[in-house]
Amino acid sequence: MTSLAIILILIAAFFHATWNLLAKRAGGGAVFIWLISALAAAIYAPLAVAIIVLRQPRIGAIQLLFMAGSTILQLVYYLLLQRGYRVGDLSLVYPLARGTGPMLSTIAAIILFGERPTPLALSGAVLIAISVFVLAGEPGKLRGLGARRAVGYGIATGITIAAYTLWDKHAVSALLVPPLVFDWSTSVGRTALLAPLALRRWEEVRREWRTHRREALGVAVLSPLAYILVL
Repeated sequence: MTSLAIILILIAAFFHATWNLLAKRAGGGAVFIWLISALAAAIYAPLAVAIIVLRQPRIGAIQLLFMAGSTILQLVYYLLLQRGYRVGDLSLVYPLARGTGPMLSTIAAIILFGERPTPLALSGAVLIAISVFVLAGEPGKLRGLGARRAVGYGIATGITIAAYTLWDKHAVSALLVPPLVFDWSTSVGRTALLAPLALRRWEEVRREWRTHRREALGVAVLSPLAYILVL
């Protein structure tokens, strides 16, 4: 791994932790997810359109299928994550979600695709697993029904992360969809899927914008950017 790649990963990790903190602070549900998706779709539209026009990537039926699949997976991810943040602490849900996701995706890549990660990569996966137990395994954090529910949402979120990681990796590496265009398409897709709900609860959308404008803008900018840097 080059120095540039390491720097990009570290920057992405910082962005990721920051937007998760903002999402936890907002504490919203499906309406908040629609709001950040709509904002992200609007913010990144000029760049995505420019890439499509200038690079003219192949976007056929199979690419559209993967975009649709990722849209659904990431919508489930956001719903589970926000639900976890509403019932549990950030210090519990975040490490469980972000720790189990990469660990499960590594295992799935070995079993399903026959990948052979390097000893360094395997060591990293083991360290991630250990870190999850260290950060989330304190007995005090796991007491009570709310904590157990948070653990369930954290693990479910991690499973979803593993699923969309493998799915998106194939779309970007094998189908050659530009990362920014691919991620932007999922923002557009989530906006469309949640639009009927947002229209029915428009007053709630306006209230979310008034009370959590900074959090929504922060998540809308940093969440796609963190993922694009990793892709």
